[in-house]
Amino acid sequence: MKSTDYQVAGNHYKKLKIQPIEYILANGIPFAEGCIIKYATRWRDKGGIDDLRKIQQFCEFLIEHELSIDPLDTGHSES
Repeated sequence: MKSTDYQVAGNHYKKLKIQPIEYILANGIPFAEGCIIKYATRWRDKGGIDDLRKIQQFCEFLIEHELSIDPLDTGHSES
């Protein structure tokens, strides 16, 4: 039995064609971005508005981290 064949504490991912963990791992997505995907996928079926707040917080983490690396980065790339 594969780990995606069952789910601990709920069934909010079982109805999906591909589970967030499969997508995240297959694409090498980093932790914070993976959490955003996970919460965006399940918010209607599990965490509700709290999951949307978690997405918002992870976006804030990413923005703060990116700005700490390059404080002059405005988020706009020049073409």
